[in-house]
Amino acid sequence: MSTHPLTTDTGELGPLPHDFPFDPTHGYDLPRLLAVKAPPGPDDFADFWRERYASALRVDPSPRVEGPWATVDGMRVADVSYTSADGVRIGGWLTVPADGRVTRGCVATHGYGGRVAPDSWQSPPETATIWPCLRGLGTRSLLPGVPPKSAGHVLHGIGARESYLIGGCVADVWCAATALRRLVPEAAGRLTYLGTSFGGGIGALALPWDDRFHAAGLTVPTFGNHPLRVTLPCTGSGESVRTRLAEDPSVLDVLAYFDAATAARHIKIPVHVGAALFDPSVPPPGQFAVYNGLAGPRELLVLRAGHFDHPGERAETAALEEAQRRFLSGAGAAGPRPAA
Repeated sequence: MSTHPLTTDTGELGPLPHDFPFDPTHGYDLPRLLAVKAPPGPDDFADFWRERYASALRVDPSPRVEGPWATVDGMRVADVSYTSADGVRIGGWLTVPADGRVTRGCVATHGYGGRVAPDSWQSPPETATIWPCLRGLGTRSLLPGVPPKSAGHVLHGIGARESYLIGGCVADVWCAATALRRLVPEAAGRLTYLGTSFGGGIGALALPWDDRFHAAGLTVPTFGNHPLRVTLPCTGSGESVRTRLAEDPSVLDVLAYFDAATAARHIKIPVHVGAALFDPSVPPPGQFAVYNGLAGPRELLVLRAGHFDHPGERAETAALEEAQRRFLSGAGAAGPRPAA
């Protein structure tokens, strides 16, 4: 698998016009982005996450298929729910091929906008996919007292690593994998992950410790290189974190345990990353820090822009989706993954 960046055919179109009060490239060109390092993290970073993973494995997810099945675009779709860490009930969807042939499974998460339905076209062939709405988000997993908008959600419980809501969202991924394996046992042997933006960062935090996953696709992942990220203005959840940090510098000590780029240093499975040169919501240096930190086989597709309407976006999105399907279809087929 390539470790060299692949680019879509939009790199010679010139700068993107915008009216943001800051430069969404933050002055980084591709060579500089490829040089952004992943922070090493606290000494007990791995221990912290291994303990949380072990705790999540002890949860009985009690998955349920709720309501009737429907057939959409060659996939059978049903509402599902399962129990995650702290007793939180998570809602989402399950899709399986209409012909019933399943050779692999996938956990597919979402951005900070949540999800209102599964994107069944995203899955590789012969894949059973669970599409959870992570806690506090989407249409299926809202929680009392948890702000459903990114600006508040990303700050919930941030005063301590044990209470930070992002850790619960990571547990939702692990418990989703357990639930999927219960619901569709044929999916157990070869499990992949898909995550975009918020889901890309959550995936990077979840993947190193869970040896059930064999490959992943992360698109414009957030939460990368917090020490750098909090210096860069943006329109996404990172701006709330920047504001909170100005009031309480100790927040950075908590964020060190939730750095997607630090976690990437522990990921040894094949990972495809789509990272953008221009992104007002998720600063590109943080996205590339996740890719640069990966310890295993990796492939990078460089996008002209993320979280921003731009010329050629449809073709760029199609190229990314095809690249990820190809990557996930071919990656991780050789059996168990190495331990983190």
